[in-house]
Amino acid sequence: MAESSNGNKPVLLEVNNLKKYFPINKGFFKRVVGQVRAVDGVSFFINEGETLGLVGESGCGKTTTARCILRAVEPTAGEIRFLTNDGRTVDIATLPEEEMRFLRAEIQMIFQDPYASLNPRHNILDIVGEPLFVIQQMTNREERTERVRELLQLVGLRPEYMQRFPHAFSGGQRQRIVIARALALNPRLIVADEPVSALDVSVQAQVLNLMLDLQQKLNLTYLFVAHDLSVVKHISDRVAVMYVGKIAEISPTDELYYQPLHPYTAALMEAVPVADPRIRSAMIELEGDVPSPANPPSGCYFHPRCQFAIDICSKEAPELTELRPEHFVSCHRAQELTLEGIGEPR
Repeated sequence: MAESSNGNKPVLLEVNNLKKYFPINKGFFKRVVGQVRAVDGVSFFINEGETLGLVGESGCGKTTTARCILRAVEPTAGEIRFLTNDGRTVDIATLPEEEMRFLRAEIQMIFQDPYASLNPRHNILDIVGEPLFVIQQMTNREERTERVRELLQLVGLRPEYMQRFPHAFSGGQRQRIVIARALALNPRLIVADEPVSALDVSVQAQVLNLMLDLQQKLNLTYLFVAHDLSVVKHISDRVAVMYVGKIAEISPTDELYYQPLHPYTAALMEAVPVADPRIRSAMIELEGDVPSPANPPSGCYFHPRCQFAIDICSKEAPELTELRPEHFVSCHRAQELTLEGIGEPR
């Protein structure tokens, strides 16, 4: 495993050169005529107890990366190394399904749509208690009921709600139920796939604060997938920016938001509205559209839209390089662009 960046806590999850390609079939015989490179060589790590935000435009591969980590989809290539509760390091990408079944107790997911992820035919007692029955073999219903009561109280819901069905709850309450279910097996890593994007703004803040409180109480580690940069800034310790299946930049949150080194990251930050009409920044313009992962450009995937691209950008793919402590960038010109003021604090 990689060394922990803070020197104290171990690396809980390490992803190395992760790839997920989906075949493109055509014709009556469904011949494979191409591939969609949804995730194309992604690498990052998460320290125990921290939150890594994973951001990017729609279709950049954020959710596919998250689903590969949980083996909800099978990775095409790469390593997903996880430090288990008993001190072993396992490669999730190649772990047999029987072992993966029990490892899922340590890795849980919070889905984007809380209503779609809850069975409308089951009450809350059965929904939250199901992992206890399936994974932990907790057959005693009274014990399960008591555990569900504890979980509901932990996420701010009244225990008597456990006999109700999902349709009787608001969106924020449903997401609290999903969080309670994710916590049922005492996981170490929670993958949150845009967990507040379907909620009202006021409810978003409540759920985010709940997740932060639970992280402190239970020593949870989060991979927080989102496209809302303000939400990611609020909850994340470090942020990884994805573009067309690749990592463009990884950095501690404050440094990324105020001194981005990649032109794409800088453009994202410039696009965030500032609540002060007197503040005007030099907008980095993005030309053209996001390229298709089925037919990505040569060299750096971002070069057709980058106003700073030079000849090498269209020929060679840049490597993810550490230019500052804990600040990794995938750009041929990142160092000189910083000197030109492309990442100055705003």
